[in-house]
This record gives sequence, structure tokens and C-alpha cells, in this order.
Amino acid sequence: MKEMIVEGKHVYLYGDRDEVAPLVIINTFQGNGSSIYSALCSMTDKKVNLAVISDINWDDEMSPWECPPLSKNDSPCTGGADEYLVNLTGTIIPTIKKELAVEPEYIAIAGYSLAGLFAIYSLYKTDIFSRVVSASGSMWFPDFVEYASKNDFVRKPDRVYFSLGDKEVHTRNALLSTVEDKTNEIYGHYKDSSIDTFFELNPGNHFKDADIRLAKGIAWIL
Repeated sequence: MKEMIVEGKHVYLYGDRDEVAPLVIINTFQGNGSSIYSALCSMTDKKVNLAVISDINWDDEMSPWECPPLSKNDSPCTGGADEYLVNLTGTIIPTIKKELAVEPEYIAIAGYSLAGLFAIYSLYKTDIFSRVVSASGSMWFPDFVEYASKNDFVRKPDRVYFSLGDKEVHTRNALLSTVEDKTNEIYGHYKDSSIDTFFELNPGNHFKDADIRLAKGIAWIL
């Protein structure tokens, strides 16, 4: 593993950096992502470089626009995704690529929860990502289904993976309870757009086996 600090973020790079392979970008709230890489290696023998970007300002940098708090103890989303995406594509990813001996086969983006929403949102803002993983992605986010269906991709993705826990709909929060329906809507829209896409339900709620669910999605897009 190679560890770096770029734009105030800790970046952890896994894989054989000397060979041509896909580069998968993961944005995460905290941690170095080692368990994601371990799980992925147990699922596939395909070569991959995994870059885990930690210390994300979660409610700001992963949200496309503002959203009020989901509960009285929650913090609002402040809509900083566009600004973060400029840093990600303009500085962070170029710095990661300098650590690779050769150009990546392609660049993919993967994320969990709000980072899964950000991964899908990025398709409408940049052409750098050709494959996407949204594991337990926050497709409940206000107006996101409408945004995804009415706007064009900057670059049509080759493969898109969605997943949820089968108990995620069982919540008292009216907005969060729409997550499966909303994910199905976007998945259906992508399928109708002739995108190679897959939607998987995993056992458990939103917080169960997050690293394994991410790894499953990455193995699928590879």
C-alpha cells in the first residue's frame, strides 16, 4: 500500500502499480479501505489498482445540492459535490496516476451511501469515469431521480452496478424509505438507455457488510 496526502485527503493506493490495470477510485468517510481491497482480492483475480480517498467532508463533498437534516440530530447536506469533483479530477486523480508506471486501462468510481450517490452524479459532470459502483447509494436524495432522468451523461458509462440491503426500506423516515423504489427507477432508466447495469439486493440494513458490498460491486464492473 502507498499512502499519500493530496488536497488535505489521505489517499491509500493498493495493487500492482507496474502493470496495465483499471484504476478504481473510492471516496470514504474514514479508514484506509484495506478490508475492501482484501475482500475484492478474495472475489476476483483480475488486476486492479484501488485508490481509497479518506477524510471526505461527507455531508458537503458527497452531496450534489442542499438537503435539510434527516432528523433533529442530523446535519444538513450542503451541496459541495461540484467543487470536490473539480479537486478530484483536476488534482487528486492526476496525483494518483503519477504513482502508476503506466496509464490505467480505464478509471472507475465506487462509493457507499452518499458516496454512491456522488459516484452516479459524477457521470453527469465529467467524462473521466467509464464504470461506476453505487453500493447502498443514497438515491432517496431529493430530486435526484428527476435529475438523473432529465440530464445527459458527459460520457455514457460502460457498466453501472447498484446494490441495497433488503431491509433498507424498513425505516420510519419517509424519505429514506423510498430508497429501493428510487434506485429501481434509475436502474430501469439506465437499462432502457442500453447501459450494462445490474441491481442487487443484499441481506441486511444499510450498515451491514459495507466493505463486502463495495467489493462485490467492484468485482462486477471489472
